[in-house]
Amino acid sequence: MPLAIIDVFADLPDPRLDRNKRHHLTDILTIALCAVLCGANTWEQIAAYGTAKRDWFAAFLALPNGIPSHDTFYRVFTALDPKAFAERFGRWMAAACQATGLVPIAIDGKSARRAKRNTATGCLHLVGAWATENRLTLGQVAVADGSNEVAAIPELLRTLELTGALVTIDAAGCQNENARLIREGGGHYLLAAKGNQPALEAAAQAAFDRACAAEFEGVRHDTHASAEDGHGRHEERYVTVIYDPAGVPAEWPDVAAVVLVARDRRVGERAESTAHYYVTSYAGTAAEIAGFIRGHWGVENGLHWVLDVAFREDESRTRSGHAGANLGLLRRVAVSLLKRAGDTGSIETRRLRAGWDQDFLLQALQGISKV
Repeated sequence: MPLAIIDVFADLPDPRLDRNKRHHLTDILTIALCAVLCGANTWEQIAAYGTAKRDWFAAFLALPNGIPSHDTFYRVFTALDPKAFAERFGRWMAAACQATGLVPIAIDGKSARRAKRNTATGCLHLVGAWATENRLTLGQVAVADGSNEVAAIPELLRTLELTGALVTIDAAGCQNENARLIREGGGHYLLAAKGNQPALEAAAQAAFDRACAAEFEGVRHDTHASAEDGHGRHEERYVTVIYDPAGVPAEWPDVAAVVLVARDRRVGERAESTAHYYVTSYAGTAAEIAGFIRGHWGVENGLHWVLDVAFREDESRTRSGHAGANLGLLRRVAVSLLKRAGDTGSIETRRLRAGWDQDFLLQALQGISKV
């Protein structure tokens, strides 16, 4: 029975010498993805899963020398080009992003804290692109040794298909180079402006100061308010958008609006008010922009929390060569597939079910359109 996933890897460059190719690269990668989907977190567990499911894999994989050993899995993933690997997965998943409007994509980073590396965070740090409404990983880059997340974001943006996308990035990635790359790629940006861009933040604040002084008379703008209660907390959010703002520094391309998000939060007797500014090339309504901002911060619960709780990413020590980045990508793809598997229950439960029920595993694997 053919699987669409096999075709994803068909043109992926094999890093091994011909004399060392006892197993097909497609076999290795397919077994590894299925194993991670079904609960494997280490190379030994991936190999053990393959051995347990050998007869099932033999129905659609070549397996010329049986199931690879855990050392083979480790060596291949250590040598495999993580950019090429991520590009194949990104292509596969982008085909499923069939939104009727803009496709919201959140760019955000996450560390695997026990995988020590010479990065700004002191460990393996992966910057990913997450389609917030489609719940799909579209791309990933690892922060290079001696570097940081800010330097990795442009590299990631250059790998993505951005036509029709609305890209959100937090304050660390609020750089005019990123805004330019997104616009050149055919997308829109929505960037948090804080102290690392003082001129931009000051321009946004000045636009609102002028509008408030005029009581918004003659100022094209929109507003949206919402409230939320939960876990003993009451929060009110007020989003105000000013269109075609004056005074934004010229190096920021195609600025269509500046945004102010004010939050009033009360937990018990404790009250807190905050205000944050954003700049965007998209002249959407305040309600739309509020949704994009909320979607961006949803990455923490929708992806990062799942990776640590269900996949134990923070406990992983895999760091040699490209092994950590490639295994991290497998986890993110597994989260994407399991979230789209059409089943209720936690991701942990879905992983277990995929391991127990081959029909459910196939349903998860086929949840993405074939390229």
